[in-house]
Amino acid sequence: MIQENISTNFDVLVIGAGAAGLYTALCMNKNLKIGLITKETISISASDWAQGGIAAAISTDDSPALHVKDTIQAGVGLCDVDAVEFLAQKAPECIKSLVNLGVAFDRNGKNLALTLEAAHSRHRVLHAADTTGREVVNTLTAQVLRRSNIQVIQKALALNLWLKAPGKRVRGISLFYQGRIQWIKADSVVLATGGGGQVFAQTTNPAVSTGDGVAMAWRAGAVLRDLEFVQFHPTALTKTGADRFLISEAVRGEGAHLVDDQGKRFTFDYHVKGELAPRDVVSRAIFNHLQKTATDPATANVWLDMRPIPKEKIRQRFPNIIKVCERWGIDVFSEPIPVAPAAHYWMGGILTDMMNKTSIEGLYAVGETASTGVHGANRLASNSLLECIVFGRQMAKLQPYQGTNSPQINTQTINQEEKTAFSSKEYAVDKDKWKPQEEYVEFIRKNIPKLVWQSAGICREKSRLEEAVLTVKSWKKDFANLDISKFLSSLQPLQSATFKLPGAVDKGLQIWAETQNLLDIALLILQSAAFRTESRGGHYRLDFPQTDPKWEAHTLVKEDRYWKSSR
Repeated sequence: MIQENISTNFDVLVIGAGAAGLYTALCMNKNLKIGLITKETISISASDWAQGGIAAAISTDDSPALHVKDTIQAGVGLCDVDAVEFLAQKAPECIKSLVNLGVAFDRNGKNLALTLEAAHSRHRVLHAADTTGREVVNTLTAQVLRRSNIQVIQKALALNLWLKAPGKRVRGISLFYQGRIQWIKADSVVLATGGGGQVFAQTTNPAVSTGDGVAMAWRAGAVLRDLEFVQFHPTALTKTGADRFLISEAVRGEGAHLVDDQGKRFTFDYHVKGELAPRDVVSRAIFNHLQKTATDPATANVWLDMRPIPKEKIRQRFPNIIKVCERWGIDVFSEPIPVAPAAHYWMGGILTDMMNKTSIEGLYAVGETASTGVHGANRLASNSLLECIVFGRQMAKLQPYQGTNSPQINTQTINQEEKTAFSSKEYAVDKDKWKPQEEYVEFIRKNIPKLVWQSAGICREKSRLEEAVLTVKSWKKDFANLDISKFLSSLQPLQSATFKLPGAVDKGLQIWAETQNLLDIALLILQSAAFRTESRGGHYRLDFPQTDPKWEAHTLVKEDRYWKSSR
C-alpha cells in the first residue's frame, strides 16, 4: 500500500524498489512491519530496464553444474564458489516462484522459452520478449501493493544510515520526504538501491542509479569489496540525442553481427567466439578497434546488424528494441544500429555473506548494491536478475530483532539523550546565497561522470587515475564546505529539518544528495582501480595488461583503508 503519512517506526526498512527490493519485501515474514522506500516512483529502477532475461538451468540438456561452470569462467578467478553453487541450484525453484506470482515468461508451446547469451554454454535465459525486467518488476509491484504489512514510501530519499555508535548496530535512517528531513527507526535496514552507472558519462543505467546504497554504507563504516570491477556493455545505442539505450545481449545470441564501417565482423580478430565472447572482451574489442580505425575514437561507433536474424524472430523477440530504434529513425530490418560500449553493471559493492548480512549488525544488502561473490570480476549475462531473486528470498529467514530497538518497547526505553534530541532546525537562504551553491553542485554533478569515464572507463592507467583521485578529493573538500553541506552534516539523530529555498526544495536536496553519493563512489572506484595493478574481467589497466595470479584476490575497502584479501 502507498501512503503519504508515513510511520517513523518499522521492523524493516527496504531501500530501493527494483527487483531486489520488491522481492525481498515480499519474501519477508508477513508479521513484520516493512517500509519500502524509493526515491522516484515504484516502477523506475534499473531492473525495469533489464531486457535480456534471467538465467536458470531448467532444460533437459542443462544443469546447475554447467551454469556454475559458465559463471565461474566469466568471473575470472574471483567468484565465491559456494555463492555461485547456491545461485545456480536455487535458480529453477526461484523461476517457479516467479511464474506462480504471475510473471509471464515467453513460451514455446507449454514450455518456457530459452535463449542463448554470451558466455553461456546452453540456452538457459528466460525472457518476456525484450522487456523481461519490466515484466518481473510490474508483477512484483502488483504483489507488494496488495500486502498490508508493506508501506511503500515514494519520492523519498534515504540520506544516511543511523547507527547506535560508529560501526555499531543499525537503528534506522535519515530520510528526506515531502520537503523535510526526519529520522525513521528500524530494527533492520536492507539496501537494494542498485548500481552507480551515473558516475560514468556513458551508461545504460537510469538516472536513479547514483550508487546511493554503497555510498551510505561506506560513510557508515561498512566493508566494501571489488569496486573497480565495472561491466561495460558492448552495445549501447549511440544515435545523437538518444539516451544510451541498451541493445540486449540476446540480439547477438539470436544471431546479430557486430561489424565496422567496412562491414567486417572484426570481433573475431580479438576472440574466437566473436560477438559471443564475454562482455568485457567484446567491449575492449570495440574500444581497441575504434582506436585503430576511427578518426575520433571518443565519438565513433561500430554497427550491430540484426538482418541475419529472421524478421519474424526479430518481431517476436525484440519489439521494444524495434520501437526505440524507430523513434530515432533506425529501421532494424534494413540497416544496422550504431552502437558503442557504456557502463552497465557494477560487480563490486557492499560485502555480504550468504544471508545478505554486511559487516554492520542489522544492515543487509541485496542485488547490485551487494557483493555476494557470484559475479567475480565479470558478471555472466542474465545472472543479475537471478541474483536479486535468489538472494532476496534469503531474507525470508530474517527473524524479528529482540533488542532494545524493538518497536514494541521503543517508547519505554528511549534514553534521556534521545528525548532532548527531538527538535527541529530550519535552513532558510535567499537567492543570492543559494545560487552559487546550487551552481557549484550542478557543476560537480555534470563533471564527475566525464572525469570518471575518461580516467576509469574501459581502459585505465596509473597517471590518469591518480590525477582523477586528486580532482575528486578537491571537489569533495569544496562540497563539504558549502553552507548547505555544513547544515546537513550538523543534524543529530532524531533532529528534523525543514527548508526554505528559492527554488524547488525536493529537486535541490535530491541533486545535493546524489552529488554527495557520486563523489563518494567516484573516489572509491578510482582508488580501487589504482590499487589493483593487473587486468582482470571488467578492470583493464593499459600499464598492467596481464592477469596476475598474485591478484587472484579481492580488493577490500573500509573508510579510507584499502587492502587485498588473503584468497
